Amino acid sequence: MIRALAILLAFQLGGETLARGLGLPVPGPVIGLAALFLTLTLRPRLRETMQATTDTILGNLSLLFVPAGVGVIAHLDTFGRNGPALIAALTVSTGAAILAGVIAFRAVARLTGADADE
Repeated sequence: MIRALAILLAFQLGGETLARGLGLPVPGPVIGLAALFLTLTLRPRLRETMQATTDTILGNLSLLFVPAGVGVIAHLDTFGRNGPALIAALTVSTGAAILAGVIAFRAVARLTGADADE
């Protein structure tokens, strides 16, 4: 299982390295996934090695989404009573987070001289 997880992470790292190193507009994990698909197609033995681990991961993937769904269902009355306030809070906080990210990015670009290319 550890070997299969290491292979998955190696393909993700390789894809990320290619994407950043070559400045590609495609996310690194997508490149890694394509490379993994190609490798699994060409080497059936590797497919057999990873089968049990990937089946376990895919079989339990829904667990990542359960806590959010349970939280929403458990607090439906709260959403009903405070819906507009929650929507306003989410909208304002999301906007503030985006604005803070832009300000931080611009500050780092200015400090590193990256904005001189513009």
